[in-house]
Amino acid sequence: MTRPTIRVGVVGLGWMGQAHSRSYARIPMIFPERAYDPVLAVCADSDPARRDMATGSFGFERAVGDWRELVAAPDVDVVTICGPNMIHEEIAVAAAAAGKHVFCEKPVGGTPEQTVRIEAAARRAGVTTGVGYNYRWAPLVQHTRRLIAEGRLGVITNYRGRFFSMYGADPMGLLSWRFQQEGAGYGVSTDILSHSVDLAHMLVGPIRRVIGTMETFITERPRPSGAGTHYDRGRPGDPTGPVTNEDYVGCLVEFENGARGTFEASRTMLGPESQCAFDVYGTRGAAGWDLERLNELRLYLSPDDPDELDTGYTTVLGGDRFPYHGNFVPGSANGIGFEDLVTIEDFEFLSSVHAGREHHPGFEDALAFVSVQDALLRSIESGGWADVVSLRED
Repeated sequence: MTRPTIRVGVVGLGWMGQAHSRSYARIPMIFPERAYDPVLAVCADSDPARRDMATGSFGFERAVGDWRELVAAPDVDVVTICGPNMIHEEIAVAAAAAGKHVFCEKPVGGTPEQTVRIEAAARRAGVTTGVGYNYRWAPLVQHTRRLIAEGRLGVITNYRGRFFSMYGADPMGLLSWRFQQEGAGYGVSTDILSHSVDLAHMLVGPIRRVIGTMETFITERPRPSGAGTHYDRGRPGDPTGPVTNEDYVGCLVEFENGARGTFEASRTMLGPESQCAFDVYGTRGAAGWDLERLNELRLYLSPDDPDELDTGYTTVLGGDRFPYHGNFVPGSANGIGFEDLVTIEDFEFLSSVHAGREHHPGFEDALAFVSVQDALLRSIESGGWADVVSLRED
């Protein structure tokens, strides 16, 4: 069977660039029902070693040192952006102007203002957009979405979202671009809080107003001597530099449907290593999910008999009865992993590109998050509640 091809360019072959490259290559093996075949056409990276890796190990047809060459290439249909946050805008706007469909790792912009401009440029260009809120695609998260939509949890009254990661907990962790406003924009309020708020938007709906706080707990870090990442470690006595964005953010929110919620994000808290988690509570039940237990869902459903004694949460184990789980492994309780979620999101995005339809999560969803982030930042400045106002440019 001959299928049309979608030719993909990837900007930046770091951790997420490699994950997306592997995922695009896996699509034919994982999704036999696909309507297209992805082709790894061009990789752009300033590092010669990564360019060699792109063609020699990942199967790209060619690699270039300048992302502008990739964006201008007539044989590229989709541009996937995996570089540092503060360069996303220039690449995304240029790609949209060139008529390329654009997938951008979150955050789409390092600041709310950048995301607003990127979303407007892509919308005016009429291209399909996607954003890396990959936790949406966890099969048990999708199952929770269905439970809520079917009314199994009743009217949603409360929500607790959080993302606690230890990637910045070591004071000897290098002062990479992630810890500097000029390279990353804001800290965790841009980086990992976006995942938590996006999950809430999908599961519960829009947020009406917010009141919050933020703090930087580790104010100095060792300067990298080369191209170190935030996972690399310096040594005592190394020259240090100031951290210029926040380690922690927390807030209370009111949803438009009347539910109340809390959100927290931290990169320096000890204990949780990658706890992207939520608990959602309704009048008939509750559900909780945690990335650290990706293949488990905590579910409570009110018993039909009010005198039932054996009540409490049940642990639902992942399996091939849930969306896309069976594409990776059959049966029940045979787990899938983080990069499988990336493969699902890349398959869904390219399917939207092939069908010529709007994709979710796309830049519109990224705009919804930064509208909340903007209200959060205003609240922190004023010390009071701030209304969420859409930042969309007409």
